[in-house]
Amino acid sequence: MTSQPAITLTESPSPIRPAAAANVITIERPDRELRRQLTRFSRWMYRLGFAPGTSGNLSARLDSDRILATPTGCSKYLLRPSDMVVVDLNGKLLTGTRNVTSEIGMHLAVYEARPDVQAVVHAHPPIATAFASCGMALDMPLCAELLMTLGAIPLAPYATTGTPEVGASLRPYLRDHDAILMANHGLVTYGKDLLDAFMKLETTEHFAQVCLAAHELGSPRLLGEDAIRKLQQARMRYRSNCRI
Repeated sequence: MTSQPAITLTESPSPIRPAAAANVITIERPDRELRRQLTRFSRWMYRLGFAPGTSGNLSARLDSDRILATPTGCSKYLLRPSDMVVVDLNGKLLTGTRNVTSEIGMHLAVYEARPDVQAVVHAHPPIATAFASCGMALDMPLCAELLMTLGAIPLAPYATTGTPEVGASLRPYLRDHDAILMANHGLVTYGKDLLDAFMKLETTEHFAQVCLAAHELGSPRLLGEDAIRKLQQARMRYRSNCRI
């Protein structure tokens, strides 16, 4: 079996190409920076307890035709920039010494449905995943902050991990939501860059903790229709300001 060429990170401005002398792939700077970001957020996700073992995966657009993603079967804490792999929009491996995450189909479904999305994060934050495993969406109008940032977080039906069923289960929700719970599985978030996608992951888990605490206290007080309408208007202004 022919092995993939090794990878080295350099400052070369030239496009990706094999170096004849050492069978090494030279990585241009935008690729290098994205690899560093994927490594940083992978470790952050692990430290928060959102990606135990080898679970969880992240990706980012390199350009209109290529995706940079985490490999399969690796601890997110131990990943290095050189471990990341490049695939096309069909999930075919283009560059890398490892296989791409088995959940790449989920990522590709998001990118296909949302041309504005530049990064996707999939993880298993424990409280949000508990809600997903109980068949409960995070859609109660309980917290003003969530309505301002993410709105309701729907629950996609169960689909077998690593199969095309996962992307199909998400498609009805992708256009109108930036975070989706996955029944008996976990959570996927996405945004304009890796930081944006990751903050949506954190926000969802925080809201799940608030919802759980409110239920345990026994008297959650939901926001009324007028308050929701005003928050939706405020959200539109907030998102417009964020684009400036």
